[in-house]
Amino acid sequence: MVESAMRSGDMSVVAVKVLSTVNAPYGTALSAEQLASKISDPVSAVLYDPSAFCFFSEVDEDLQHSFLDEMCVDPKIATELARKFSVLAGYTLPLARAA
Repeated sequence: MVESAMRSGDMSVVAVKVLSTVNAPYGTALSAEQLASKISDPVSAVLYDPSAFCFFSEVDEDLQHSFLDEMCVDPKIATELARKFSVLAGYTLPLARAA
């Protein structure tokens, strides 16, 4: 389970920016915690999860790193998932290039 650095009901500027980018195209209403879970779960690539893919492909790379840090998502796990989505997409996603 992903630990949140935020108190329930409080959303940081980072979370608001990320969620507006991820939720708007699909008409979804994911919470920061739900998105953090998706971007740290390898099953997201198997299921071709559009919210996880949107995070890796549409959110600015610096903002991705800030969100990972804020939501206590292991960057190695997220990078590996970004690599899996890169293979599926046919092009390298920004976080997939991380060391």
